[in-house]
Amino acid sequence: MKINLLVGGPIENYPEGLLEKRGQDELWVGADKGAVRLCEAGIKPLLSIGDFDSSTNRERYLVDVMSREVMTSVPEKDDTDTELCLRLIEQRFHPDLISIYGATGGRIDHLLANLFCLLRPEFLNMISKVEFIDKNNVIRFYNPGEHEIKQIEGMRYLAFVSMGPVDDLNLYDEKYRLRHADFSRVISLASNEFVSETAHFSFKNGNVCVIWSKD
Repeated sequence: MKINLLVGGPIENYPEGLLEKRGQDELWVGADKGAVRLCEAGIKPLLSIGDFDSSTNRERYLVDVMSREVMTSVPEKDDTDTELCLRLIEQRFHPDLISIYGATGGRIDHLLANLFCLLRPEFLNMISKVEFIDKNNVIRFYNPGEHEIKQIEGMRYLAFVSMGPVDDLNLYDEKYRLRHADFSRVISLASNEFVSETAHFSFKNGNVCVIWSKD
């Protein structure tokens, strides 16, 4: 099962046609302004979560009428609405993949909060099945082991970022191969480029963030 989560953010940074002609079998959850935009597009969220403190009365009414369920959070809270959504999605639906739209390209503090929350112990069981998508980037975290990733149409570049020490990072078959790369610093980064449709990499210990991107 795949769950799509819309969290707001600048509309111009959404993938082209994101809210147009959606399949009836797609499952959506909305976080705050994302819930409003889903409902305005005629998409009925499984769940809408947020404090809705910046929504108009008309927007809040629309969310209440169209959503299968609405949970109102308080504006004064430690966690972001995205974190609240991720917890509830995992508890209720146990999806194989959660695609988050709208979290990138806007406020950098929101993006960093949403990325870093996945590194907390309570989210580590979800870290490998959450992806952040916008029109220029896809961001995913990986756990230690061997991995194969596919090139995404239009995104020929990929970068590896560690949010803590990572051991023995190897990238086997791309333009700039990595052999036992030194990712021992708190934050390390290596940029690369696809030379085929798939890339293979491995590492031990820690977590690696992989970013696909357009030029």
